[in-house]
Amino acid sequence: MKTTAGIDLGTQSMKVVLYDWANHKIVEKSSCPLELISENDGTREQKTEWYDAALKTCFDGLSAEGKASICAIGVSGQQHGFVPLDKDGKALYNIKLWNDTSTVAECKELTEKMGGDDAVVSEVCNLMLPGFTAPKILWLKNHKPDAWANLRYIMLPHDYINYKLTGAYTMEYGDASGMALFDGKKREWSKKACDAIDEKLYGLLPALVKPNEKVGSVSKEAAALLGIPEGIPVSAGGGDNMMGAIGTGTVSDGFLTMSMGTSGTLYGYSDKPIADPQNGLSGFCSSSGGWLPLLCTMNCTVATEFVRDLFGMSVKELDAAAAKAPAGSNGVLVMPFFNGERTPNLPNGRASITGLTAANTCRENIARASLESAVFAMRGGLDAFRALGFEPKEIRLIGGGSKSPLWRQIAADILNLPIRVPALDEAAALGAAVQALWCLESQTDANASIAALCAEHISLDADKSAEPDPAAVAKYNEAYADYQKVLAAVAPLYC
Repeated sequence: MKTTAGIDLGTQSMKVVLYDWANHKIVEKSSCPLELISENDGTREQKTEWYDAALKTCFDGLSAEGKASICAIGVSGQQHGFVPLDKDGKALYNIKLWNDTSTVAECKELTEKMGGDDAVVSEVCNLMLPGFTAPKILWLKNHKPDAWANLRYIMLPHDYINYKLTGAYTMEYGDASGMALFDGKKREWSKKACDAIDEKLYGLLPALVKPNEKVGSVSKEAAALLGIPEGIPVSAGGGDNMMGAIGTGTVSDGFLTMSMGTSGTLYGYSDKPIADPQNGLSGFCSSSGGWLPLLCTMNCTVATEFVRDLFGMSVKELDAAAAKAPAGSNGVLVMPFFNGERTPNLPNGRASITGLTAANTCRENIARASLESAVFAMRGGLDAFRALGFEPKEIRLIGGGSKSPLWRQIAADILNLPIRVPALDEAAALGAAVQALWCLESQTDANASIAALCAEHISLDADKSAEPDPAAVAKYNEAYADYQKVLAAVAPLYC
């Protein structure tokens, strides 16, 4: 048996899968939970030692036979997190994560230095938002001067795992394009954006590699620590959304992928650079050779988890309660901004339940409204995609939300599109494993195609499909209009 390993470093856990490409199946999985540092000022952080320990725990959870079968490794990681290391590779501070919203002042400072929103978009294909990496780097300079003085390596979470495996300091286009330091059109670092933070920054950034290239080989130290073969290639890897695109086959035009996890994302492949930051579509590169316009919300399963905990219900109990309420939850709406929000840009946003009356206040309506709220945010992104000329025929759904038949149907009805679910779960980890296979094949075949590999290795589960129901679509058109009215009313409270 020969396998590729896919590592997925998420917000809540790290996972490793072994993919047997000859038989088209995941043969082993292992995972480890991760802690989160949360503060009322919007701080969301983790520590490098937690990643180190999780990596060891995940590989210790695999069989010796499975580990010996690994021929290449790919790494997926939560986007935008800032891993600051000194010259010896030691962390200088915690990792500020994608959902950290404590950098509002830094965003304003950088936007002003670069000449305003339009100038920022022209330079880095995105607005300067708290979720991105650039303001986190300026935050370190502003708040931790000693750490800034000793800064040598600037990494994203997936790059840090690559570094631990190989000792190489590199970055690939997809994840780099989510830093707000990268010109996605030209696929190169923006000196203007770097200089807005500090003139030394441009010289600290890593070399860029193509998505089918290897960043290095597993070192002797990593092999001994993890029990894996020394010298096997580690592919470029990428952000979790970029790897999720590969893991769902979103490597050509025609459909969109939607991820319903801690965050919610909606993205599609494009052969040319495309973005609409003012309407929430970030201008990212893909990790398969093209571009990946993407909408991200910071509160997806976050909202359902809070509501579930509020009522002391299990996941199945939440779904069962929500199923008893009608489409539109009898007018109840959840504004799900528990972590602040990125789309719409409300970093200081707060969550609320609204539309309550003496007649509709019950667990069932609130439970369903929490499920609906995440998809309402995605609908705004779908409208923006269509305005750019996308005409998706279906949406491929991944993440925790894809496991719920009710949530799949709600998504189909709100978005008025068929929902399809990949046959193999762990899309980001699987995407990393398939990218590792692409890297492996590219070493002997310069024409190896990621599209061909996805066509061969990514299949759909027919039993988990959902088709739009016309009656529910009509109800949700009305509910979405109400959601937009409430959003417009509450947004000024948090600006």
